[in-house]
Amino acid sequence: MRGFRGIVTLISFTAVPLFAAPQPDSHVDRIAADIIVTAAPVYVPRAELRGEERFPKGAHLLLVRDGKAEPLIPEFAASADANVYFDGSRVIFSGKQKPGDPWQIWELSLKDHSLRHVLTTASDAERPLYLPAGRVVFGLRTPGGFRLDSNDDGHPLLSTPLNPTTGPGEMKLAYTRGSSFPDDVLQDGRVLFESNYPLGNGQAAEMFLVYPDGSGVESYRCDHGVARWAGEQSSSGDVVFTHGDGLARFTSPLAHEVRIAAPPGQYAGSIAEAPSGEWLVSVRQPAGMHYVLKLWKPGTSTMRTELAESTQDLVEPVLVAPRTMPTRFPSGLHPWDYANLLALDARLSRDGVLKGTPARVRLEAQDADGKAFIMGTAPVEQDGSFFIQVPGDRPLRISLLDAKGSVLRQEHGWFWSRGGEQRICVGCHTGPERSSDNRVPAVLLRTTTPVALTAVQPASSAHRVASGGR
Repeated sequence: MRGFRGIVTLISFTAVPLFAAPQPDSHVDRIAADIIVTAAPVYVPRAELRGEERFPKGAHLLLVRDGKAEPLIPEFAASADANVYFDGSRVIFSGKQKPGDPWQIWELSLKDHSLRHVLTTASDAERPLYLPAGRVVFGLRTPGGFRLDSNDDGHPLLSTPLNPTTGPGEMKLAYTRGSSFPDDVLQDGRVLFESNYPLGNGQAAEMFLVYPDGSGVESYRCDHGVARWAGEQSSSGDVVFTHGDGLARFTSPLAHEVRIAAPPGQYAGSIAEAPSGEWLVSVRQPAGMHYVLKLWKPGTSTMRTELAESTQDLVEPVLVAPRTMPTRFPSGLHPWDYANLLALDARLSRDGVLKGTPARVRLEAQDADGKAFIMGTAPVEQDGSFFIQVPGDRPLRISLLDAKGSVLRQEHGWFWSRGGEQRICVGCHTGPERSSDNRVPAVLLRTTTPVALTAVQPASSAHRVASGGR
């Protein structure tokens, strides 16, 4: 969907001689900062999107300093997914104290090496990322896959929350079926996450955005079709991600991705950017070997090995250094169990001109078994505008119908609106390059009360709908 916007244990470090020294490209200076990287005998890309284990044979975080690696938390049975706090003073990670434990969220002080158990969950909690204002976002394993969640990070708040709807305590950030897994927290405060496209229904890896209160969910770009995952925002504001066999980026001026001319190889994604502008990348060359940590200057044809190990995949590097804190998000949610959606002109679409005139908009929801059923319909004005009230915090889908009730355009997948959310879209899947005309939509000239499509009824066969396509 794109368009509707709206505790303490001391530890010690132990040297590990198993890791190979970098290749002798000595004319390139080393990165000044320390590096933390996840080392695993087996790393399975995109396993998280199937609700499976990315590190089926375990993993350990390594601290890399001057080309030498040592375990970061040697007494843990497993550790992964390091994320350094904005001032560089501590690192949050997923860890298992004992082999049979679920993945839980822990924090390590880089000053005194003390450990703190941040969060206990009944199932695996993976890839935690710091949010501003004392929150953390992570992937929580559920029977249906990973779910995007957030919670308090356990530190005293330095400022008053901008809105109680962003906490305190646990908050679901995703409300569709299937896995949603965090990738990064962008400078504008939104959470970049990966799921399958169509959202809540598809199989192709794709990246999406959501605010830290679960509102405003949308695809990052609408040029879907090629699997992409493991996005990371660079200092330029671009989001760099992998297709597996290469790298690409989203850049603000363009409504589509741009391929990056990087050396051939299989990329694990999640780059780390050095102050020099060089990128730490996890790549295997040729395919079939283990992922190696390499340093690459974009625009050049060669890479220098920072760390390699013959029996381990080295993935998800991060720099131990201060970084800019993202913008705090002032949530605008209201204490309602419904949301209001206003479309300015549903006739507009980047998919081309509609072959008919939309007369009604149909809202669909999912039942407990994931089957689609009809919530109801509302009129579409002659200028393409409509205003509807929908149930909050559940999977929804919109279809446009002509005067005879035939489907003109229908969403492939599902989106959600948080309870209390009010969203406006330009058109039907218009993309970020379109803006609305400077006029009052006809539906608001007729009424400022949305058509209520919030009565969730048992899905009879008469109200069932088949999975359709946009």
